[in-house]
Amino acid sequence: MQDCLQSYLTAHRRPMFDLLEKLVRINSGSHNKAGVDAVGRAITGALADCHLQLTVIQTEMAGNALVFRTPALPARPGQVLLVGHMDTVFGPDTDFTDYREDDARSYGPGVIDMKGGLVAGIFAIRALAAANLLNRIALALVCTADEEIGSPYSRALIQTEAQKSACAFVLEVGGTDGQVVTGRKGNLSARLTVSGQSGHAAFAGKDKASAITELAHQILAIEALNDPSAGLSANVGTVAGGIGPNTVAGHAEARLDFRFIHPEDGLRLRTRLAGICGNPTVPGTVCRMDVLSGRSPMPAGGANQHLYRRIARIARRLDISLAPEFRSGVSDANLIAAAGTPVIDGLGPVGGEDHSPREYMIKHSLPQRTLLLACILADYAAAD
Repeated sequence: MQDCLQSYLTAHRRPMFDLLEKLVRINSGSHNKAGVDAVGRAITGALADCHLQLTVIQTEMAGNALVFRTPALPARPGQVLLVGHMDTVFGPDTDFTDYREDDARSYGPGVIDMKGGLVAGIFAIRALAAANLLNRIALALVCTADEEIGSPYSRALIQTEAQKSACAFVLEVGGTDGQVVTGRKGNLSARLTVSGQSGHAAFAGKDKASAITELAHQILAIEALNDPSAGLSANVGTVAGGIGPNTVAGHAEARLDFRFIHPEDGLRLRTRLAGICGNPTVPGTVCRMDVLSGRSPMPAGGANQHLYRRIARIARRLDISLAPEFRSGVSDANLIAAAGTPVIDGLGPVGGEDHSPREYMIKHSLPQRTLLLACILADYAAAD
């Protein structure tokens, strides 16, 4: 079985990189629906001869999500779920549009976050089909279109599929020392809005109800929530307010990001934010906190460790380096974990500098991680 899968992937190494280049050259920023849908059509074409059932979830405000399924019925309850996202952080106006390779690396927008992971998933499935194993596993591949903006449209789909699954694998970038992700922090994204009393700066006294002054107090209180020893991070990422230097600001706002390890930390965080926001320092100002998105933590223990040990045995057989990692960043794996489904993330190829014009993938990791994923799925086919 392993030899058959490896032979197929060795013979198709160049087509893997050709597909990667094709996907990377399609701009698929989260808000570029046409581009994300074009990536979806390319993925559909790449899987066309695998005899999968395809469901397209039409979405007006983002690209369409895709669900590919094998027709197999499992001998035991639950399917195996693969999840990847087609959108990137690079909008149509980016200058980072090119794909290129050298001997060791591939470069381009989304090359590891996460079009390389999509390619790994596609060719793992193709290898299983070539080995006549695909019809022996109940498998669903979900390709989403909005992960980089918090999965507002695909969240329910992911959690519904997770609830039907015995386990799940997410195709985000792997760690540079062979890590896969067994746990992740949770996050909360919020907008803080401050309303004050506008006026002419020439006539303002020390008691002016400036929204910017109050926002400054709020920022200091929010940044004071940082507690590295507890794994809690608080960050004020953007600020805006006022209409000119000679006016008292009647409006100001900030965008906030928080990360935490335990669900109860997230609940305490919301309580503390409500306390800060509900007690402005500058008289005459009013503060409002709106939660924009959030994901629960992905616990690293229990069922995830059992699943990790299973795939680690396969990696050792393949002589592929593998190690567990807890990441501060969030992904759709957090949503899967919230549904109670064991999940391992970071099964995509290895690289770095994602979300920047320096994004790269280590080339040898693409066929290597694809083989690992194919053998993991084949292990479930053999078990059924």
